[in-house]
Amino acid sequence: MMHNLIVLWFNWISDAGYPGIIASMAAESSIIPLPSEVVIPPAAYWAAQGKFDIWLVILAGTVGSYIGATIMYWVSRWLGRPLVLRYGKYVMVSPEKLAQAETFLARFHTGGVFFARLLPVVRHLIGIPAGIVRTPFGVYSAVTILGSGLWCTVLAFFGRSVLGDHPNLLKDPTEMVHALKGELKPILAGIIVLLLAYVGVMFMTRKKA
Repeated sequence: MMHNLIVLWFNWISDAGYPGIIASMAAESSIIPLPSEVVIPPAAYWAAQGKFDIWLVILAGTVGSYIGATIMYWVSRWLGRPLVLRYGKYVMVSPEKLAQAETFLARFHTGGVFFARLLPVVRHLIGIPAGIVRTPFGVYSAVTILGSGLWCTVLAFFGRSVLGDHPNLLKDPTEMVHALKGELKPILAGIIVLLLAYVGVMFMTRKKA
């Protein structure tokens, strides 16, 4: 069952092409809970099979991230904090999550926008406080592109190294199990890094608050 779902998702990424990567990453950088970790690595797998170009995958991911982040910035800048607080719950932006993103931005200022693109929790929310406090859009754009580009590059090469060497991954469930077992160490390392980043963000934002 799980293997079939993975196959369907990988095939959707393949069929959607670069526009699908852009759209998915734009959603990831907005309020839609679509993790970039399930978009770029499958695209990197197809790049390893010759379907995509790895650098165009990174470019498409970066462009999509920037589009989503820009939408979040301008919507928040136009609506303001009160409306975000009032209606954010309907799109899974709770006051607590918004407060964490605001605290992160207050602590790290413009650099926080860059580092937020590499971290869970605040990655897709940082555009809201940036828009509310009217961070200069040119600066916001530059650090968003840099941070998003770096994150997409990490995911792309991670996905290619973990998945790309197994062309039969989608044909044989056993092959997928063997592939994941063979690359267990980097996968676990990535999960641990993300968990530590998550704990770090929670600690920093709550302590500041």
